[in-house]
Amino acid sequence: MTDFDRIGVIGGGAWGTALAQVCARPGVDVLLHAREPEVAAEINAAHRNTSFLPDVPLDPSIRATDALSDLADRQLLLVVTPAQHMRATLAALGPTGAPLVLCSKGVEQSTLRLMTDVAAETRPGAPLAVLSGPSFAAEVARRQPTAVTLACADAALGEAIARRLATPSFRPYLSADLIGAEAGGAVKNVLAIACGVVEGMGLGRSAHAALITRGFAEMTRLGVALGGRAETLAGLCGLGDLVLTCSSPQSRNMSVGLALGRGQSLADALSGKLSVAEGVASAPGVRDLARRLGVDMPICETTAALLAGATRLDDAVAGLLSRPLRHET
Repeated sequence: MTDFDRIGVIGGGAWGTALAQVCARPGVDVLLHAREPEVAAEINAAHRNTSFLPDVPLDPSIRATDALSDLADRQLLLVVTPAQHMRATLAALGPTGAPLVLCSKGVEQSTLRLMTDVAAETRPGAPLAVLSGPSFAAEVARRQPTAVTLACADAALGEAIARRLATPSFRPYLSADLIGAEAGGAVKNVLAIACGVVEGMGLGRSAHAALITRGFAEMTRLGVALGGRAETLAGLCGLGDLVLTCSSPQSRNMSVGLALGRGQSLADALSGKLSVAEGVASAPGVRDLARRLGVDMPICETTAALLAGATRLDDAVAGLLSRPLRHET
């Protein structure tokens, strides 16, 4: 198995830039693809990405490009394109036999597909892995410690990728459950919006804790219905990522919910933000996927309705609190 000394990262936003920083070390050639030419130029000239990751100096060995074709010689590709643009990006990627590590979290709205499904349809035969877990981009880029899930069906490939990504501050734990890892990542973004709403409305820490716990139950139900394992969702890519994303306004998704809870419109909540809040786009996909599978997900259902303007804040809360009483498990 290769040592992956030529790595490409597709996506020059905050998370893609942070992962390029993780990969950068002596003997490894890291090439970051940024859609914006000015972002690529700044990374090359000043070793900064002030548009998406300000105040974080980047390893000088990281090179950037705005041409996907420049990634043709990469031995490993980390794909960090927003979920709703994953299909177009992978379709535009030139010929490559490199394994794809999917680092975006969400459900494709138009097809209700997870990112591994999108990759399998656009890059048939490509070896796939999923990277997910509690990881704020700025903290990872500053080499503050975290642990994540690296899911890969090929154990030898997963071990090789984990060895290349692992650093003293970035610890991948291996899993063979790609579906479970993806389900956690997709659902937690929607739940983070809901937790932001609770925080913005001033409903208290007890309500916040209850929402995380019941949201975790929804996440697990959907993951298992899709074919994932409950124990995967109880790990870093499920519960771990959920706790982080639902507990800090550093989370783009929670910050959107905070604004909504304080009475702002969705347009105002998203105004001026360069980074994508994946939960806004994924919420209707998660809702529709749950309906298709017959999975009860009232928090995600209510969040999707709130984002669509189909319910008001007070009615959303009242609706959740007036649901029939039931056993917890």
